[in-house]
Parts: sequence; structure tokens; C-alpha cells
Amino acid sequence: MNYIKSESEFNSILKNELGVLFYFSTVSCNVGEALESKVETMTKEHFPKIPMYFVDTNALPELAAQHSVFVVPTVLVYFDGKETIRKSRNISIGDLGASIERLYKILF
Repeated sequence: MNYIKSESEFNSILKNELGVLFYFSTVSCNVGEALESKVETMTKEHFPKIPMYFVDTNALPELAAQHSVFVVPTVLVYFDGKETIRKSRNISIGDLGASIERLYKILF
């Protein structure tokens, strides 16, 4: 898992990646910890061209606020620099995978 350390790193990744998944959570969120491994496994197995990054909302509250992330966990998926998928709190891995797959097949 890659960890975002700054807003500039976040913006650089958005500019350089065709598709990217950002996982916003905190290290103390039990639901976030459990879901994180499932999202990471799904991404690696089914969408290998989409890197996944963890954003700790406690460490980077301004970044979370700029992207309207006020609950954790929240998954944001960007394609071509634009937010295309947003899932928060009660996230279904099946629904998330289906949403990503449709656009993944078009772009890759």
C-alpha cells in the first residue's frame, strides 16, 4: 500500500496516472482497516493498472476537506484526472468492483 504524505504528492499522482484509487481513512478506524485489505486485494487482482493510495484523514485533514471527504472510509476513483467514483462508509466490494470495471475496460 502506498501512503500519501502531502497535497502536492496527491496532485502529482492525479496528473500522472490515467486511473488511480484513493482510500481515505484513519489508522484507528476498525471498519476502514477491515475494508482496506479487501479493496487492495480487489484492485491488485482485477485492476492491476490502477494504483491504490491510502490517505490518512487525521494526518491530512485539509486534503480530505478539499475533496469533501467527511466520513471514513471513503474511496475515490479518478480516471484521467477526474473523480468518477465515490463510495463512503458502507462500501460493497462487489458494487465498487462493478463500477470500476466498466470504466477500466474502456480506458485500458
